[in-house]
Amino acid sequence: MHIEPGLVAEGKIWLSYVTAAGAGAYTLKLAADAVAERGVVSLIARSLATTALVFGFFEVLPHHPVGVSEVHLILGSTLFLIFGVAPAAIGLAAGLAIQGVFFAPFDLPQYGMNVTTLLVPLFALASLSSRLVQPNTPYVEITYRQALALSTTYQAGIVVWVAFWALYGHGLTVENAASIGTFGAAYMLVIIVEPLVDLAVLAAAKALHGLRGTPLFERRLYDAA
Repeated sequence: MHIEPGLVAEGKIWLSYVTAAGAGAYTLKLAADAVAERGVVSLIARSLATTALVFGFFEVLPHHPVGVSEVHLILGSTLFLIFGVAPAAIGLAAGLAIQGVFFAPFDLPQYGMNVTTLLVPLFALASLSSRLVQPNTPYVEITYRQALALSTTYQAGIVVWVAFWALYGHGLTVENAASIGTFGAAYMLVIIVEPLVDLAVLAAAKALHGLRGTPLFERRLYDAA
């Protein structure tokens, strides 16, 4: 994923460092909670899995530049449901960094914007899930409507943050608004596909019920809160 270089001028990019630092600090808090709940080995294992998957999402799955950024099938809600919020956040940040360092160094100046755009919607998704999914419902039992709400929250959050960076960088012009609109419309395709992927992955996890209790997966995947 990358927000187009030059979208935010060098003199204004400092704001992305502030937002990324805030997202990073909250990720550390979530990581500490995860260690307290499941132990450091579980967190490391799940974070390595999400990092590998995120890197694959960025480099292997189709991605196309549209408007002010690129459209990716990032599957943030899938990562959250299978591995938990802290490993998902770590994987998104680490996968994005690996992509930037080794394959897209021109993206590194935009890393703060990109990581903020990926992480803050994930935190919103996690907050919504605590209200949307009843405590007695494991994730393998969620409905299509619930999966759609989670996916829409994540992808809409990405669109909102990309729009914010575009407006922050270039202001409200006709050309900029049109470019933002094109990007947002393209992301509607992701909102259609991701809930189906979520349900397919959850169905596979349900069939593999022998994985319950393993440290590689989110505990809530199989067990009620």
